[in-house]
Amino acid sequence: MNANRNVERGQATRAHIIDVATGLFAAHGYDGTSIDAVLSESGVSRGSLYHHFAGKDVLFMAVLEAVGARMAEQTTVALQDARDPVDVLRIGCVQWLRQASEPVVQQIMLIDAPTVLGWQRWREMDERSTLGFIRSAIAYAADAGAVDQRHVDVFAHIVLAAANEAAMMIALASDSAAALREAESALTAFLDRLLGPQGQ
Repeated sequence: MNANRNVERGQATRAHIIDVATGLFAAHGYDGTSIDAVLSESGVSRGSLYHHFAGKDVLFMAVLEAVGARMAEQTTVALQDARDPVDVLRIGCVQWLRQASEPVVQQIMLIDAPTVLGWQRWREMDERSTLGFIRSAIAYAADAGAVDQRHVDVFAHIVLAAANEAAMMIALASDSAAALREAESALTAFLDRLLGPQGQ
């Protein structure tokens, strides 16, 4: 019984540290957030923090995973009414752009992650989590005759790059709301040209 309580307490402490660190990283960026700031804000001991996270880079990775998990949950909800893989792609791209307008996603996922993880590692993570479902959607469109089968893989990479560049444009814009409107309209038009207008 005591062992279970200790595990639960440890999990709660870890989640609390991640929650506090998420707010600090979002507000001040990776370079502007120190371990001392996390300790002060969270109220945990240094020993407790280092028991869960070996360093700031490990803590950032846990924060990044937590933000990614929350984004995935939001996307799953948004996709509930999707009719087919192409619809999944359209809705998923729009959802990604809307998430890119959130300050936490902007700072942690788009601005800090490529630098902290390194561009290659960040790109590999993005491809593992996203490229497969984009390829599936375009392959579905190809089976329906909307896309040349020879171009499925290349088009999947192009769509991923386009969505990420649009998201980065939103993250770096002085007016995120205006940038979101422009990016959403442009990406929708791009997908319509590639896959055919929505509803057809």
